Amino acid sequence: MRDRPIDINRLFHALGDPTRRAILDRLVERPASVSRLAEPLGITLTAVVQHLQILEDARLVHTEKLGRVRVCRLETAGFRALEQWTRNHRTAWERKLDRFAELLSEEDKNP
Repeated sequence: MRDRPIDINRLFHALGDPTRRAILDRLVERPASVSRLAEPLGITLTAVVQHLQILEDARLVHTEKLGRVRVCRLETAGFRALEQWTRNHRTAWERKLDRFAELLSEEDKNP
């Protein structure tokens, strides 16, 4: 599952929910159990597990069972894919804007 390419649509879907972003914000601090993640969110453990599944599918989070506790931590693969997608789009837009600026400059020179 970890070797499959990251689907950018799943990634944006995962990041589109404020509860999932809150989970990611908590995991930036340190790995946490599902019950610890659920405490400040005011939702059931079942709902947290459902959110975590979406985050895992997008490869933003990795969970593993340690004894009787499921521990969650950030997964870098999804964030790297997001960074690459953003970089590619930013580069394309910068080229278009540079070309637009050149056109405007040419118009100013040749009224």
